[in-house]
Amino acid sequence: MPTVLLVRHGRTTANASGVLAGWTPGVGLDDTGRGQVEGLGARICAASLSIARIVSSPLQRCQESAGALTEKAAPGIPVESDDRLGECRYGSWTGRKLSELSKEELWRVVQDQPSAARFPDGDEFPGESMAGMQARALEVIREVDAQVEAAHGAHAVWVAVSHGDVIKAILADAAGAHLDQFQRIQVDPASVSVVRYTARRPFLLRSNDTGGDLSSLLPPPPAAEGEQDTDGAPDDGDAAVGGGAGAVGAAVG
Repeated sequence: MPTVLLVRHGRTTANASGVLAGWTPGVGLDDTGRGQVEGLGARICAASLSIARIVSSPLQRCQESAGALTEKAAPGIPVESDDRLGECRYGSWTGRKLSELSKEELWRVVQDQPSAARFPDGDEFPGESMAGMQARALEVIREVDAQVEAAHGAHAVWVAVSHGDVIKAILADAAGAHLDQFQRIQVDPASVSVVRYTARRPFLLRSNDTGGDLSSLLPPPPAAEGEQDTDGAPDDGDAAVGGGAGAVGAAVG
């Protein structure tokens, strides 16, 4: 039952100009985006979080973000690439202005019933359904999470670097929400959202965090022999009745 930090890449020129980048090659971080991910790396480092693995979308903006995190917070940990963490395949929408796309009939489906939305194939880029995007993203998250637990134990922390819509789809699932509700979730550039999967249910620990102290994500100290662990951490899938003291309170209490 490790903890996964879901990191969106830092800002790009496409984000700043309102263009849907999709799988367009060569879209990297701008100066603001580089500063954002360096700041996040510093926050992870300051929290003394030990990162077991970093898995990233293969797209340039995510690879650059993951590299910055590795340099700041996880030196020596290689960045692994997995296409399943890649951006939604927007097909013929790729490279177009959002202001233009908002006039398309499909735009309303994407906004109001994304589970029914499929982006049309283009000459250069294939399309994909949003449901298909969510399915492959959840597949890789669950798969790597199980591998991390087997190799590093239940209190391990790992990082997945991906894109806004992909992370929103993962968070909707973690919160028990239908994909049709995922547009209610905000995921900003260089934000970190945190999920812990257990045998009974996922726990959504943070969402769209762009500046908070991450030290509460440190694993709690082990309970003394014969003592019951009452820190409220969702290790076995049971939630703390009354809300619990939180990780920080348990650690210092």
